[in-house]
Amino acid sequence: MDTALTQSIVRTSAAMNQHATADAVGVAVLKKAMDVNAATATTLIETLLPQPALATEGALGTQVNTYA
Repeated sequence: MDTALTQSIVRTSAAMNQHATADAVGVAVLKKAMDVNAATATTLIETLLPQPALATEGALGTQVNTYA
């Protein structure tokens, strides 16, 4: 086998490994950012829509919670 061809194959393989590692890091960062965004959105939604206090006594509102 030609040594130039072998060296070319080795360089190509090394470059592909570096790209795969860079892609994996990029995906991990994207997942982390999406998790942070999801947590922030959940917090915002919870603060915008406070649940009313449920009735604890009386004939109305103590059997079924119909808050929509």
